[in-house]
Amino acid sequence: MVEVFLLGVVTTIPAGFLNNFILKTFKNGDILNDALLTGFFAGGLVEEILKFSVLYFFVMKKNEFNEPMDGIVYGVLASLGFATYENIEYVYFLADKYEVSSFSMAYTRAFSAVPMHGLAGVVMGFYFALYSFIGDRKYIGYALVMPLLFHGSYNFLLSFNGIYAQAIVVLAIIFCFFLHKVAKQHQSNKNKEHEDKLTK
Repeated sequence: MVEVFLLGVVTTIPAGFLNNFILKTFKNGDILNDALLTGFFAGGLVEEILKFSVLYFFVMKKNEFNEPMDGIVYGVLASLGFATYENIEYVYFLADKYEVSSFSMAYTRAFSAVPMHGLAGVVMGFYFALYSFIGDRKYIGYALVMPLLFHGSYNFLLSFNGIYAQAIVVLAIIFCFFLHKVAKQHQSNKNKEHEDKLTK
């Protein structure tokens, strides 16, 4: 599990280069254009694809990845690995740029950006597990698109109003509670199937 968290940290390196390239190339000062870039491209798309790559190229090969609930666990670990390093950068290096104290930056992100990353990890991990154990390729799409929608919407709205962005976090929490309930049901069904095989 530690290696999945650390790989999440490592993904911040290509994310930084790709995000900077997109913003430097396509930002033009128009608030809508720039909000879309930071929301759905330089933020959401780049970062969620990189976190997904940890699940697809590393986690799927692990023998320990053998339960539906594991997808959520690994998805959250990869996402929080990313969020941890990103948070350090914002708190210790970028707080002055935004004209706030490091404490204020850390406090604000503790209830906004960090939970958003974790919740996106829940969503990604849930659908990734469905793909892994059911085999339906549509869940690969869901594992990428659904986190992107939440993450991108959060970043996009943050460019206009922090309260609206926080509403996305609340919606993501509600959605994740639903997914967790479904995942527990899948887990229960899998355990029952295993027990039935043992008793035959």
